Amino acid sequence: MSYFNKKLKYRLLLIISLAALVLIMLISSTIGIADISMLSALKIILSKMPGINILISGEQINSTHEMIVLNIRMPRIVLAAAIGALLSIVGGCFQGLFRNPMADPYVLGISNGAGLGATIAIVFGLESILLGIGMVSLLAFVGALVTTVVVYTIANVGGRLPATNLLLSGVAVGLFEYSLITILMIFKRDKIEGIFMWMMGSVNAASWEQAAFLVPITIIGVIILCLFARDLNVISSNEETAKSLGVKVETVKKLLLGICSLLIAVCVSVSGIIGFVGLVVPHAARLITGSDHRSMLPFSAVGGAVFLVICDTLARSIMPPTELPVGAVTSLFGAPYFIYLLIKSKKKVRQ
Repeated sequence: MSYFNKKLKYRLLLIISLAALVLIMLISSTIGIADISMLSALKIILSKMPGINILISGEQINSTHEMIVLNIRMPRIVLAAAIGALLSIVGGCFQGLFRNPMADPYVLGISNGAGLGATIAIVFGLESILLGIGMVSLLAFVGALVTTVVVYTIANVGGRLPATNLLLSGVAVGLFEYSLITILMIFKRDKIEGIFMWMMGSVNAASWEQAAFLVPITIIGVIILCLFARDLNVISSNEETAKSLGVKVETVKKLLLGICSLLIAVCVSVSGIIGFVGLVVPHAARLITGSDHRSMLPFSAVGGAVFLVICDTLARSIMPPTELPVGAVTSLFGAPYFIYLLIKSKKKVRQ
């Protein structure tokens, strides 16, 4: 059955997936040390929605529960959903662009660039707020962008960006930056814990300001990447064929790499490095939709949001009052699932 015949089915599945995401976010807002029922959480959230709030009486809402749901839990749930969606759709995009199933959002060394920027900020005590943005996040964003420019410059061959050059320069620059991070950690041993926790990724410092900043970027980023799905389908099969079909391969590659790098830089600067989301979720989405990027990319975005909301809920509730880095939880689930996918594909090859 062709994509067009399955289009209606995919749209229905996507709507169901979005409804499931909303339900999971609501359930997540009830989980924590404070015992809040789902009905109470729903009333608290609806009481802030224009048009619906007139139906909810303020007397029905516990003020402490309202503060916990609206000011502590919901910002990090919304932020986790946005970050998960971006990491996952960029991972799916990179896997098609590089024709490499092992590609993930950090394949170009962007994560280590952001890590180096954050490490410099932590080591030198630059943890103040500038224009509402923490210096750690700001330097992480700058580090990610500088790394992107360096990798592109090294990989560029006469205006073209060969995939092999990009991957190799990304690995080399990333390893160089990681060695600098290690050296800085050795010189400043008292800062090791702070650097380590940042490198493991977390959204525990989420705020509505961060969510309001990242959510519009996520929606716009997802829409833009989905608009390139048709080109990605052709490029992922064969670049020469894509050129013969009129696709401007190098232009599309540069645009996609620039957009994806910017999206990842924004994500990493807010949350630190959260692994496996962009590697595993696109593969899981392909099990539902197949390899067609027109359906796989939207499912990856929704799947990534669901996956990271669940992992973050576990990270903050599995060992109270201690909170685990969400990056450790995503790796805990992501690594075994990825091994399972590898074993499954190996069996298919043997058959």
